[in-house]
Amino acid sequence: MAKVIMVQGTMSNVGKSLIVAGLCRIFKQDGYKVCPFKSQNMALNSYITADGLEMGRAQVMQAEAAGIAPDVAMNPILLKPTSDLGSQVIVNGEVIGNMKAREYFEYKKKLVPEIMKAYEKLDKEYDIIVIEGAGSPAEINLKENDIVNMGMAKLADAPVILVGDIDRGGVFAQLLGTLMLLEEDERARVKGLVINKFRGDKTILDPGIEMLSEKGNVDVVGVVPYMSLNLDDEDSLTERFDGKRVNKNRFDKSVKACKNNSNLSLINNENDGEFKLDIAVIRLPHISNFTDFNVFEQTDIINLRYVNDVNSLGNPDMIILPGSKNTIGDMRWLRESGFEAKIKKLADEKNVCLDLAGMDGNKEYEERSYSSTPVFGICGGYQMLGYMIYDEEGNEEGGCIEGMGLLLIDTHICEEKTRKQISGRIGKLTGLFEALSEKEFEGYEIHMGVSESADNMDTTDNTYSPVVQKENVYGTYVHGIFDKGDIAETIIKALAERKNVNLENIDIKSYKDIKEAEYDKLADTLREFMDMDKVYEIMSV
Repeated sequence: MAKVIMVQGTMSNVGKSLIVAGLCRIFKQDGYKVCPFKSQNMALNSYITADGLEMGRAQVMQAEAAGIAPDVAMNPILLKPTSDLGSQVIVNGEVIGNMKAREYFEYKKKLVPEIMKAYEKLDKEYDIIVIEGAGSPAEINLKENDIVNMGMAKLADAPVILVGDIDRGGVFAQLLGTLMLLEEDERARVKGLVINKFRGDKTILDPGIEMLSEKGNVDVVGVVPYMSLNLDDEDSLTERFDGKRVNKNRFDKSVKACKNNSNLSLINNENDGEFKLDIAVIRLPHISNFTDFNVFEQTDIINLRYVNDVNSLGNPDMIILPGSKNTIGDMRWLRESGFEAKIKKLADEKNVCLDLAGMDGNKEYEERSYSSTPVFGICGGYQMLGYMIYDEEGNEEGGCIEGMGLLLIDTHICEEKTRKQISGRIGKLTGLFEALSEKEFEGYEIHMGVSESADNMDTTDNTYSPVVQKENVYGTYVHGIFDKGDIAETIIKALAERKNVNLENIDIKSYKDIKEAEYDKLADTLREFMDMDKVYEIMSV
């Protein structure tokens, strides 16, 4: 049997996923075979395993930290919201249908055998299992038939570490209030408390830490500094949407202040340098798999921003239409919000750049024309760039809608979901991103639509290029296509050359290499600010 520990939180987005990933990397470094587990995940960021099954992206990130291949057993239930009232329900990687919230609430207890089957599979294969909870274990309205927090802890007989977020304020009330609302047997499972996202002088917290231990009768096993890491986010609670992009300097300042017990007067979201390239991702109401674009955040010359107001779109160097869990609904939003008209205008018009030139103080302006703004659509965003989207059988929202007409495709939303990993070479392209031609790529497809061109060619067929293009508008079904090799670097260089920006000494890395370094940085930080001896003791290791 594997040793087990569970990480629960006082609320969503307190940092459970990162704590689990960090523990997985530490246990791996210490020589254990370790894996993550989350019985039920609600998120629009998902992944396709090698055997074509769908699971939550957070557990994929944690599996990467553990140095193992993702297995759908690590996330047996995935809920993907399709509206404010319902979700697509995925069990063991397969879609079983859409359910309203109350319908699923009454149904979920029937899934306990599937949860335990998945957990027991991992129990036989690994030395340590690190379980992640969801939301808060003290949600009174959800405690009945709970299968993801204390209900799961009981099923796995797991000790619990409870994490609170001091960055939002009220962390002592979060932690003590959660303990007070737990049943006596549940409270007994909590063996350690963690204060997460701390900035500044730790000694100021000492009286509060003593009070937590005294009133909660549970030791504080860590005060973890605020961490800015370029790793995959779980869902739409990501700080990226608020402009809180990854910033190495901010991370280093936070860790240094916590280490030295010094006051940290300023940790902000401002770029220390000057943005030279601007990439705008349209923040669709049902945006999914926005992790596709994290690779562009590794350098401070790029302003990667998520835009949900047409007035703030401006004139970016590239526009990205991301994936969507409700393509027709989001296409309608693009039209009603004014984004469609603005994107089509930028994609069509020729931009003009005025270069300042001259010698001996004689200034002259040289007019230089360059191409229209490139638009890149991924999955649902790719479908919206076409002519028509049909959903006759109501697999998403139902009905049909005209697309933006920028790519020569029509899309039919089908009941059967395409789920596969894919690799190969990009075919011949022209236009601004011509240099992507013949580049090796890898990624995965996850969509319920089939897109056909005017001559009825199925664009999902592997014998054709994964990227469809018309002038400077590009589309693909492949998630993760920017991550491998020098694909992101090629795009950045093309944008820079178009804008006459000097990128000398700029090193653009593969996203895989970036993440490996980030996992090690995460593990080093947790080792420094958590009592790992106590954590091992809690697990009886």
